[in-house]
Amino acid sequence: MRDFRDAKAMAKAMRETLAARNIEITHSEALEIVARQFGVEAWNILSAKIETKPMEGGIAFEQAVPIVRIFDVAKAHEFYLGFLGFSVDWEHRYGDNFPLYTQVSRGNLRLHLSEHAGDASPGGNMVVYMKSIRAFQKELIDKNYRYMKPGLEDEGSRLEVTVIDPFQNRIHFMEAKD
Repeated sequence: MRDFRDAKAMAKAMRETLAARNIEITHSEALEIVARQFGVEAWNILSAKIETKPMEGGIAFEQAVPIVRIFDVAKAHEFYLGFLGFSVDWEHRYGDNFPLYTQVSRGNLRLHLSEHAGDASPGGNMVVYMKSIRAFQKELIDKNYRYMKPGLEDEGSRLEVTVIDPFQNRIHFMEAKD
């Protein structure tokens, strides 16, 4: 009997079964469906439950979620949603005409974007470890985003794709070489 720890295998089996019937869904869509089957709102929530491994004394760390400073919601959406392929999970404002605080995600990666001046400094830097970086870099290039054409850098022990958002925040996507 499978349980939530088998979610990725279940999503793969679902995609294969649907593909045999000429129904195509993305891996991300399959993961979201499986998460809902286990009664959770989104894949990120189920993924955190799967990956949480208690340490000595019951201490368990979950995924860190960086806060990224933004100044223009339209530009942020163009970059994070249009170019990088994230989706909006939720948005919050304290009232009409107040700064936006929102969560965007793609797969297991979650970011908080904030217009609030005290939440983060513009020009931040983060590292995101990932798999299939070559396919990701090709996907970005194929989008023909007018402000950026990121290259794939071979740094010896890793491959790296660096992007800079409209607010000078840098994201270094990295994949360790075998």
